[in-house]
Amino acid sequence: MRQALFRFYSELNDFLPAGSRSVTVSHLFVGTPAIKDSLEALGVPHTEVDLILVNGESVDFRYLLQDGDRASVFPEFRSIDITPILKVRPEPLQEVQFVLDIHLGRLTSYLRMMGFDSLYRNDYADNELASVAHNEGRILLTRDRGLLKRSEVTHGYYLRASQPYEQLIEVMRRFTLTRLAAPFKLCIRCNGMLEDVSKEMVLDQLPPKVKERHVQFRHCRSCGQVYWQGSHYERMCRFIEQVFKEVNGS
Repeated sequence: MRQALFRFYSELNDFLPAGSRSVTVSHLFVGTPAIKDSLEALGVPHTEVDLILVNGESVDFRYLLQDGDRASVFPEFRSIDITPILKVRPEPLQEVQFVLDIHLGRLTSYLRMMGFDSLYRNDYADNELASVAHNEGRILLTRDRGLLKRSEVTHGYYLRASQPYEQLIEVMRRFTLTRLAAPFKLCIRCNGMLEDVSKEMVLDQLPPKVKERHVQFRHCRSCGQVYWQGSHYERMCRFIEQVFKEVNGS
C-alpha cells in the first residue's frame, strides 16, 4: 500500500468530510493511479479543480500518483492570473450555455429569463446529460457529484445552494454573468428565441382581456408561446432587478 498527502483549498473543502477540511489528508492507494481518479476517490469532482501542484510542480489529470507525493489542489483563481502554469483548466467555451439535471427545473426557468441558453428535460438520464454537455459545449449544472466525475464532462459546476433563487445568484456570480445577461430574449418554456410579432398574428391565442388592453407582443419561434407585458412581466422585472442588485452586492 502506498501513500500520498493531499491538501485542498477554499471551496473544494465543501466536498470533504468535516474532519478532512483545510488540513492535509493522507490517501492510501495501490499501483500508480491517475491523480484525477484519486481526487474523485476523495470526493472532489475534476470539474471543480483549476490547479494541481504535486511536489511543487503543476501537473495535469493524467499524472500518475507516486508513493510519497504531496499534492496541493486549488479551485478556480478569480483574481490572480495563473494561466502560464495551468495544466488542468479546459479550453474556454465559445458561448456560455448550460444543461441542467432533472432536479433543476426552476433554476432553468430563471436562467432562461435572464437570457441564458439552458437545456432541460425532466427525464434526462445521467449519460445523456454528460453527452449533451460534451457534444454541445455546455456547462453541466447539478447537485449530483457523480455526474461531474464522468470523464466526458469537461465544464461543470456543483451547486452548493438548494433553493432556486440562491442557485441563480450562485451561478451568476460563479460565471460572471451580469454583463452577458439579456432578459426576455428566450422562451422560459422551451428555450427558443423570442421575436416581436403583430397582434393580428397571435389574436386567436389571446385571452379576451389581453386583446383589449395590450398591443405589443412577442412569441417563441420554436413553440409559439405568446408573451405580453402584463402584471407577470412587471413581477419579472422586479425579480431581475433584485437579482442584479444581489449579484453585484449593491
